[in-house]
Formats: sequence, C-alpha cells, structure tokens
Amino acid sequence: MENEVIELLEKTLKLNGRSKTFSAGTRLRGALPELDSLAVAALLTQIEKQFNIRIEDDEIDGSIFATVGALTDFISQKVKSSGAHRD
Repeated sequence: MENEVIELLEKTLKLNGRSKTFSAGTRLRGALPELDSLAVAALLTQIEKQFNIRIEDDEIDGSIFATVGALTDFISQKVKSSGAHRD
C-alpha cells in the first residue's frame, strides 16, 4: 500500500518525479511546500476515491500527514475498519 500512497502523492501534488525517493520515513508536513491546505483537501478526496473509504472531518489532524508511513498507516486502518473493497 505504501507504493500506492506514494503514487497518489506524486499525482495529486504534481511532484514531477520527486516522490521516487520517498519511503515510509519521508516527512510530508512542513517538508513539501505543495502540501498546503488546498492540496490536503484534494489529497483527502483522492484517497477516498482510490481506496473506497470515507474520512470524517474529526479524523483529520496534522499527525496523519507527518510522514509517508503515517499517511499509509491511517489509510490502511481506514480500509480495514470499513471493510472497503478497492476498485
């Protein structure tokens, strides 16, 4: 799933290939200028679509976007808890 998250970040944030060096420990929040409030909203929408999950407003905080691994863990837990089937 980590690779899918990295690909989603690449596409949504238009990183022009910079995500090729990303790993679970790669910092996102504060490290990627592209990850502003509008980009977060777009990213959440894409995550919901790609992983067939629903993310509630009260589930969102800055820790989710701390690193690639934190974002991957959040998505994994949402997929498992929702029983979602991805397209």
